[in-house]
Amino acid sequence: METQADKTHTCGTICLKYLLFLFNILFWLAGGAVLAVGVWTLVEKSDYISLLNSGFYSASTYILIAAGVIVIVTGIIGCCATLKEMRSLLIVYLILLLCIFLLEIIAGVLAYINYQECFPFCYQLDEELRQNLKVTMQQKYQQPGEESVTQAVDKLQQEFKCCGSNNFSDWTDSVWIQAADNERLVPDSCCKTPTDLCGRRDHPSNIYNVEGGCIMKLEDFILSQLYILGAVGIGIAFLQLVGMMFTCCLYQNLKEDPY
Repeated sequence: METQADKTHTCGTICLKYLLFLFNILFWLAGGAVLAVGVWTLVEKSDYISLLNSGFYSASTYILIAAGVIVIVTGIIGCCATLKEMRSLLIVYLILLLCIFLLEIIAGVLAYINYQECFPFCYQLDEELRQNLKVTMQQKYQQPGEESVTQAVDKLQQEFKCCGSNNFSDWTDSVWIQAADNERLVPDSCCKTPTDLCGRRDHPSNIYNVEGGCIMKLEDFILSQLYILGAVGIGIAFLQLVGMMFTCCLYQNLKEDPY
């Protein structure tokens, strides 16, 4: 009877090890996905996100990267603890899972509270961001020392197929457009088929005339990033609950294991 019990116990421990190892692979992949989205946003999109002059939007990118790194490191610790059957490392892993889970809950609660306190003034904040982008485009585009802004605006308008912050008429008050030697009504990057001096015509057949302008497109992109963060966060939270359960069971089995 004792031999049979030991075999059953050993089998249960092995099953828990494989389940926890599988969980950690999924957990690691989720962290890698978050990290990849954050790095991609930072490398490919940060130049025109910076046009908003708002720390909130740029901070969301760094939050994605930090969250991905933390999840990946936690997953690696979990794999090591599982394969080596180290109870002390399992405790560290369990504490990390619990801390991340609690931080996710706190972040969710704070986001909800801030939204409630912000409403209905969020619209005013949104208008402030729109004005920031409009002023940046009008005052800094094609100006000496503002090459990075010029490149970012051109990339923004071409990639999102838009013209101006709110609409193409925003360019009427541009310092560059009003220059005496400028023949253009809008930048060439507003054109559907960009060519030199194509911005001399601002007819909708020639340029992008999108309702809401570039700011609307940019906000939609940023919100999509936040939705990805939220969806992955919910998925990771569910995985964490499963992982904590497996970790507790494995720790208990290792504690009772005669080996």
